[in-house]
Amino acid sequence: MIERILCDDDVIAIIVRNNHSEEGIHFLTPDDYSQQLAYMHHKSGHMIEPHFHNIVPRTVHYTQEVLVIRTGKLKVDFYNEDQEKISDTVLSAGDVILLCAGGHGFEVLEEVEMIEIKQGPYVGLNDKTRFIPKEKKEDINERETKSQNR
Repeated sequence: MIERILCDDDVIAIIVRNNHSEEGIHFLTPDDYSQQLAYMHHKSGHMIEPHFHNIVPRTVHYTQEVLVIRTGKLKVDFYNEDQEKISDTVLSAGDVILLCAGGHGFEVLEEVEMIEIKQGPYVGLNDKTRFIPKEKKEDINERETKSQNR
């Protein structure tokens, strides 16, 4: 199964579940994404001609990352640009996710091994903005208010 996580009309993530199967080559991303994701399924004996990839200058404005879950379970929380949680899902062994836009956070539900694939190089602090989700800020503010009223 292929799932798309949406916020308004924007694709936040594309998930290829471990039970997905369809023959052929299926590109799951539009040509303007900086990270391409395809699903491929070929029968025994199928040939892919030998090839190499040409040097093609590209500009990456936004990092998109792919996670391949090898073992375990990982909860993914999805956030809009206003840092509000819009949904969540659980990934299991064999699932693949492309994080396309918006924000995301993770909670390991069962010990997990995963592989991350993204454009490089990683540029440290300039590469991401960490935030406290709005609902957690509200919880903190509420606790502080109750504490002050005691």
